[in-house]
Amino acid sequence: MTILPKSQIQLRRTWLKTAGGLGTAALASLLPQQSLFARSDLPAGIPHHPPVAKRIIYLFQSGAPSQMDLFDPKPGLTDRRGENLPDSIRQGQRLTTMTSGQANFPVAPSIFKFSQYGESGAWFSELMPHMSSMADEWCMIRTMHTEAINHDPAITFCQTGSQLAGRPSIGAWASYGLGSENAALPAYVVLTSFGSGRPDDQPLYDRLWGAGFLPAKHQGVRFRNSGDPVLYLSNPPGVTSQDRRRTLDRLRQLNQQQSDELGDPEIQARIAQYEMAFRMQTSVPDLVDTADEPRHVLEMYGPDVSRPGSYAANCLLARRLAERDVRFIQLFHMGWDHHGGLPNAIRGQCRDTDQATAALLKDLKMRDLLRDTLIVWGGEFGRTVYSQGGLTSDNYGRDHHPRCFTMLLAGAGIRHGTTYGETDDYCYNIVRDPVHVHDLNATVLHLLGVDHTRLTWKYQGRDFRLTDIHGTVVDGVLS
Repeated sequence: MTILPKSQIQLRRTWLKTAGGLGTAALASLLPQQSLFARSDLPAGIPHHPPVAKRIIYLFQSGAPSQMDLFDPKPGLTDRRGENLPDSIRQGQRLTTMTSGQANFPVAPSIFKFSQYGESGAWFSELMPHMSSMADEWCMIRTMHTEAINHDPAITFCQTGSQLAGRPSIGAWASYGLGSENAALPAYVVLTSFGSGRPDDQPLYDRLWGAGFLPAKHQGVRFRNSGDPVLYLSNPPGVTSQDRRRTLDRLRQLNQQQSDELGDPEIQARIAQYEMAFRMQTSVPDLVDTADEPRHVLEMYGPDVSRPGSYAANCLLARRLAERDVRFIQLFHMGWDHHGGLPNAIRGQCRDTDQATAALLKDLKMRDLLRDTLIVWGGEFGRTVYSQGGLTSDNYGRDHHPRCFTMLLAGAGIRHGTTYGETDDYCYNIVRDPVHVHDLNATVLHLLGVDHTRLTWKYQGRDFRLTDIHGTVVDGVLS
């Protein structure tokens, strides 16, 4: 028997590892598509119960829409215009530094008209003629509340369950718990748009859709709102797809060797991200090419649908992502922070969002996708009944208000045509059926088939979850 030198033995082992890896990759391409999703890195036992929703489209209105001017009419305030907000209503609530120095807090009734719509009789402002036409599809929660009083901690809290940065986002938790049903697109996609109501509104940060301490592959993939949606989709001049594939194969071998030696899970995340990027070179151009959309569908979303990066264009893209079974689709629309000049600014925001939001619901319903898609619409907190700064007959501003605000749900598992909860005559305090941000997040996970108390990740010595140690599923909004 010939005994090989040690160097040749090592070379042979390396070659076998490489051949095995390439063989596995080749085999995966021949297996049925469903086998791609039989992943071993998902938590055991999930879904915990039969899911109602397969996917989420979360329409986050960044900056905090005014519930008083859109969804929660208080006609009794008309006769109290300019009166100081009673101490019995305010109850010592802390204020932001933007209004804490005001000598008084003049009540500012909405100048917009409200009407009831649909068989449900849901109240909508005149600013939302299209969303109100879908009144019987919506579940309106008027009693959302949060502890956060400023934008950054409040948005971070909505997305991650904590006011402090660093926790995984809700989309990352969904990706970690349920994985993807499309091997060619990320499980979690993020789209952003700038509002016309206040173009210089609060900025957004990538950590809002980050993975936190979860493996990096679960973070949201943000599509840019101008130019190519994802950088480097096209190969450089002189580089073919075959060249790129060979390069990635060699990178995979090197990364796998390092992973075997170090056991660092982030190396596996890097491998997965390289592979996803390669597949997206084909899937994303097809996704964003709307040339196949019928004219009547484009017209349904409104004139902005032809402008890349607009809210309308992103709503259409959300529907196309839903068709391709992307698990969590999140749109962030900026521009709702109206401390002054609210009437004109909110008109602009509603022009941006009203028609396209309603079109998204109609489009999903026409394609029989609304029954297993959950839609969430809302921001990080509400706005105050009192005016920030001067109050006139046709102009006012509103400060941040965490005690009560409105969010809307539609689609899979939702008791549509329902208005849930009640606020007081000043739209300042909750009278009945409060819903905390943790409760909403628990309910979203529940509809995906996930028990929010059991979807955890051990970090720094304890188990963490999206809802921390809080949260109750809101049965009253479920069908």
